[in-house]
Amino acid sequence: MHYTLPFGDDELKFSLPAPWPPADVVEGRQEVEPLEAGEIERRLTDFARHIVSHHDPDRSIWAIFTDVTRASPDQTLLEPVIRILEQTDVPIKLMCAVGMHRPSTRAEKQAKLGPWLSNSFEVIDHDPATVVELTTVDGVPVEINPLLLDATLISVGVVEPHQYAGYSGGTKTVVIGCGGPTTIARTHGPEFLNRPGTRLGNIEGNPFQRFLRAAGQHVGHEYAINVVMNASQEIVHLDMGSPDHVHDTLVSQARQLYEIPVHRAPYDVVVAGVGAPKDANLYQASRAATYIALSAQPAIRQGGVIILPAPLPEDGGQGTGERNTMDALRRFGPTPALIDHMLQHGCRPGEQRAFIIAQMMQAYRLIVVGAQHPDFLPPLGIAQARDMPAALGMAEAILGTKTPRMLVVPHALKFMPVPAGNR
Repeated sequence: MHYTLPFGDDELKFSLPAPWPPADVVEGRQEVEPLEAGEIERRLTDFARHIVSHHDPDRSIWAIFTDVTRASPDQTLLEPVIRILEQTDVPIKLMCAVGMHRPSTRAEKQAKLGPWLSNSFEVIDHDPATVVELTTVDGVPVEINPLLLDATLISVGVVEPHQYAGYSGGTKTVVIGCGGPTTIARTHGPEFLNRPGTRLGNIEGNPFQRFLRAAGQHVGHEYAINVVMNASQEIVHLDMGSPDHVHDTLVSQARQLYEIPVHRAPYDVVVAGVGAPKDANLYQASRAATYIALSAQPAIRQGGVIILPAPLPEDGGQGTGERNTMDALRRFGPTPALIDHMLQHGCRPGEQRAFIIAQMMQAYRLIVVGAQHPDFLPPLGIAQARDMPAALGMAEAILGTKTPRMLVVPHALKFMPVPAGNR
């Protein structure tokens, strides 16, 4: 039997050696029909007319879109809206919510927005070095790009499982994507990440989510356009309006699609698929492994092996946060020393990923498969294999068995395996 995973823009196929038993496979529920393109455009056009009817003509409009690491259909969501808004005399500009990631290239902006939006309007990256502080929430400064002040803000994004926010979407695109270094470092730091409610799939009592919503009110984030997508990257749910209401509505629908019961947990080995654009670097791709390991009810046993196929053409990543994470891993390794250091001293923007990786690797082993430049991984304390047969052999040696129980999760950033009875 062959198993197929996304791998960059291509696929990776593998089979299990004898005497491994067949693996279980987590697939998303595909019975939810994707929305028709005409319906999507009609609903977005109606929403744009609503914005026009309620808009203060003295306020400019900023459309906030996601960077290349987010598989959000930004052109589909923004183009119908802006075609209506441009009929007014209100200035319209677009900002890429890069957070602490590297600036996006012109080609990436064009790929995200399409030729009309990228060529007809001013399109810039958020610059985290230019933020202003508005207030504090839970002791955390709310820093925001000053260009967004006193403007009407329209964000786009995808509602899907998120390690800290529970589910992404809502006001996160603005508060974090256009936020400042201190905001990002504190909300993504050990203090927040160690709190019980900050976990994958959790909204109720989540301090990270509570901060996002309060900060969004202070920033004046008025409108969000969010979607839920299936494994084929088709839009199956769409909502727009107040960011918190949109988020609540789509999270309830997303749970039915993304939280998948598995019946033979706990597993010895879990293969976590990623695919483009998230498998471009370790910073992003490692989320698939930590989603498996650090969910509310992990489907893998203590001491199990997580296999992460990812080409990683950017190695660790090129942004400030990515570089900080790789520096921390090179300095400490994914060890208790790293965890203790960050609990005592905090972390720089981005280093929270090193903290999360270290947390995961106290209980599980990680093997990265197929990296284009694999030599960068061992200095980080992370094992690598050239292909799946090599990774499976390494898993056998770690586990001491040739008949491990395996779970394959082709889209581990989207679909959460939940032990049956715990969902």
